[in-house]
Amino acid sequence: MIRVAIVDDEASSVEQLKNFLIQYQKERNEVMNIVTFSDGDEIVENYKAEYDIILLDIEMKFMDGMTAAEHIRKVDPEVVIIFITNMAQYAIKGYTVNATDYVLKPVSYFAFSQRIDKVVNRMDKKEKKYLAIGVKGGTVKLYISDIYYIESQGHRLIFHTKEEEHVIFGTMKEIEEKLKDMDFYRCNKGSLLNLAHVDGVQDGIVSVNKEQIVISRGRKKEFMEALTNYLGGALQ
Repeated sequence: MIRVAIVDDEASSVEQLKNFLIQYQKERNEVMNIVTFSDGDEIVENYKAEYDIILLDIEMKFMDGMTAAEHIRKVDPEVVIIFITNMAQYAIKGYTVNATDYVLKPVSYFAFSQRIDKVVNRMDKKEKKYLAIGVKGGTVKLYISDIYYIESQGHRLIFHTKEEEHVIFGTMKEIEEKLKDMDFYRCNKGSLLNLAHVDGVQDGIVSVNKEQIVISRGRKKEFMEALTNYLGGALQ
């Protein structure tokens, strides 16, 4: 079951998004639990990391969506945030809170369902995939979604994960091939990042799990393109 929160201060918009989600469930044979909030301050108060997707309006009366997202990200780095907005320039700021995507008002079902498709497919892929690595004394099973980034030091690879660091012998080329099509991308010669855990990019530095990693000049353009595509693609 996919847990979805709708946060919007316009009752008509909430109703429309609920109807879109109901239609989506019927068409895709998905099961969703839908909860609604009428303002950003409502979802932020006593927030618990219990949602898979948050559909978040940016312009609201008491607490705007960007501020709400900042509060949510402090306690929940995993939830998918999709901004619903009238203004494209607001959505672009979503990079600072690791927003996955945005939909421009007036919302069409086609555009909306495409965004949800992308998220659901990514969730399915990440939940089921894991990497088995050989470590001293045995083998460790690492879920893809738990890997922040992989660092190369000589002939060693260091896996930075939610739980701990794992060190194995291997090459960046080998691990990059294994993680192909899994939304990992190199920002420099020795750092392969899980784009799902990128918190922001500023002045040639990418932030991942509160760590600052340099983007090399030669890879900056391609890395930003990969990140943009991951976060939602071109403006529509």
